[in-house]
Order: sequence, then C-alpha cells, then structure tokens
Amino acid sequence: MLSEFKTFIMRGNVLDLAVGVIIGGAFTGLVKSLTNNLIGPILTFFTGGTSDLASLKLVITKELTFKYGAFINDLINFLITAFVVFLLIKVINRLFRTNKEKAVEVNPELEILTEIRDLLETEKKA
Repeated sequence: MLSEFKTFIMRGNVLDLAVGVIIGGAFTGLVKSLTNNLIGPILTFFTGGTSDLASLKLVITKELTFKYGAFINDLINFLITAFVVFLLIKVINRLFRTNKEKAVEVNPELEILTEIRDLLETEKKA
C-alpha cells in the first residue's frame, strides 16, 4: 500500500499540480500587491483621493452599506489573473503547436520509399 501511494505521489500530474498550487499562491500575493500598491493609487487619483479602494462604500442606512470599493479590488485582481493565465496558455499552445509541426515533418527519403512500396504493391496486384 505504501509503495502504491509513493507511485501515485511521484506521478507527473500530482507533482505538476503541487507546483501549480504553490506558484498560484505566490502569484495571488503578487497580483494583490500590484492592485493595492500600483493600480489602487492610480484609481485613487480619479476617485477623489481615497487612499484605499476597499474603503469606498455607499451607505444607504446604518444597516445597509454597499462596499463597492472591495468589489472593484476583487474585480481588478480577477482581470489581472485571468489576463496572465490567458497569456501563459497562449504561449504554451504556441510552443506545443511548434513541436507538433516539427514532429509531423516527414523525412523525404521515407516518403519516397513509401511511394515506391505502394507502386510495387499496385504492380503486384495488376
């Protein structure tokens, strides 16, 4: 049972997933920092000088408050993350497409030999 578990853990997919989770956690912190420290101040300039977007809110009554600034922060974080994932997938697809095209290239000698074989088979049948 222990050896089966070791085999399962050492499979490439599990290791890739573990690396993805670790890098995803680090990337989340990076995106939040980008939003809070760079994009936030730029938007602050346009929103009337509030130092933190999360503090933007619309108070209807004491019990009814809409914290739209926190939503804007989360939306920006999502858009940045989605854009970076889009770029990564685009690059990965381009790399795999290039590798597949190289693999599909047929050796010219092999192609000629295949044609000769096919011609000999058709002459044999005739």
